Amino acid sequence: MRRNASSRNDSPWRVGLPTLLAALLAVGCSGDSGPSQAEIDAQAKREAAAAAAAAVHARGVNEVRETRLANLQKPDGWLSLVGLHWLKPGNSYVGSGATKGVRLAAGPEEVGMIRLDRDGTVTFRATRGAGVMYDGQPADGGTRRLVTDADDGTPTVVGFNQGDASFIVIKRGENYGLRVRDALAPTRTRFPGLDYFDIDSAFRFDARFEAHPPGQTISIVNVLGIEEAMANPGVVVFQKDGVEYRLEAVDEGDGRLFLIFADRTSGHESYAASRFLYAEQPADGGTTVVDFNRAYNPPCAFTEFSTCPMPPPSNRLDLRIEAGEKKPLPLLASP
Repeated sequence: MRRNASSRNDSPWRVGLPTLLAALLAVGCSGDSGPSQAEIDAQAKREAAAAAAAAVHARGVNEVRETRLANLQKPDGWLSLVGLHWLKPGNSYVGSGATKGVRLAAGPEEVGMIRLDRDGTVTFRATRGAGVMYDGQPADGGTRRLVTDADDGTPTVVGFNQGDASFIVIKRGENYGLRVRDALAPTRTRFPGLDYFDIDSAFRFDARFEAHPPGQTISIVNVLGIEEAMANPGVVVFQKDGVEYRLEAVDEGDGRLFLIFADRTSGHESYAASRFLYAEQPADGGTTVVDFNRAYNPPCAFTEFSTCPMPPPSNRLDLRIEAGEKKPLPLLASP
């Protein structure tokens, strides 16, 4: 009997119960009861502010995308390019006829005669009855000097084919050529629209701008292999996941920072050659916003008749920029 009583007194349940109750009471009295109402309210305000900022950001990006699509689809937009013809010095007949020195993909058999002088002067004499217009006004006969894209002012638009087709004169390096457009081009009439990565604020950066000495240039090569020195006002510097990246900027003459870049998505989800992006140049240095959600494809992604600049080696990023415009979609089937 004594052995049995001793056995009951030594039971782990009898010995451990007070300790267990005390421990539970201690937990109940001193344990974490969760965030306070003030903390909950503060967190809710932060989340609401973040959601509002994301909505504003997305709205701005979508507005830029809508404007881009509208510009691409204009009758004289990049999608309407149908030819790029390099001129030889002297006279050349222009038209769709098989015997013409500059044979066009659209329009009457003969539009007129173009002349390139050694000094770079380009003149044109419209063929009578060809329905030629200069900047929307009917040709009045005689010879007309054409403004090129290398001259001061807007290039002369030579229209024909009842206004559906036109050409301007461009200069690349020392070469002059006719850039021909046709509003009825399949690249325009069967255009499927644009494809994008999802908008992601993680690819919007407050970037540091480091100015270069005034007058500095950078060598830019276009898809034709022609090299050109372009104004290089500075470099933008941003960080992603703790890694610093740098992009040399070009100034095309409007004061903005023009960024030509390629990244680890190039040739996969995005266009292989490059993508373009603009940023504002700070008035006194400092920072600028680099938003890759606004990155877009160059014209050469849609047509072989453009002369797009390629990214300098320094602008080929070892980073996947999963933001902005993706590679072009296939053309829609013919009706």
